[in-house]
Amino acid sequence: MLSTNETARIDKWLWAARIFKTRSIAADACKNGRVTCNGTTLKPSRTVKIGDVVNVKKAPITYSFKILNAIENRVGPKLVAEVYENVTEAKQYELLEMSRISGFVDRARGTGRPTKKERRAIDAFVDPVTFGWDDDDEMFDME
Repeated sequence: MLSTNETARIDKWLWAARIFKTRSIAADACKNGRVTCNGTTLKPSRTVKIGDVVNVKKAPITYSFKILNAIENRVGPKLVAEVYENVTEAKQYELLEMSRISGFVDRARGTGRPTKKERRAIDAFVDPVTFGWDDDDEMFDME
């Protein structure tokens, strides 16, 4: 059972509603301008009330949550439905899916770890047989 409050600090609410893993991450998101309410950027100490719509930018999309219960103590995952209503537009989720798909297709060559195909090409290039060496041949004559 949740205790009903009229207002709550935004950093505590974001943490208590399980939108961010820690309260310090929620506070950093507020400080960096990724949390807005009614078009204004919120500081971590700003209070929000029931009925406010909070927008949270988590790359690549912006989530929108309508506050149903202003809490400051963390709740279990089963009780999250009583804390907020997810009012994020469907277009945002389409954007998330597109970025998830295109993230692997449009990887710039040379960035990050090599793919399996690239690694095999590197191994084939570096393979001693490519240079005409055998395991029996010595690379340097020590005469």
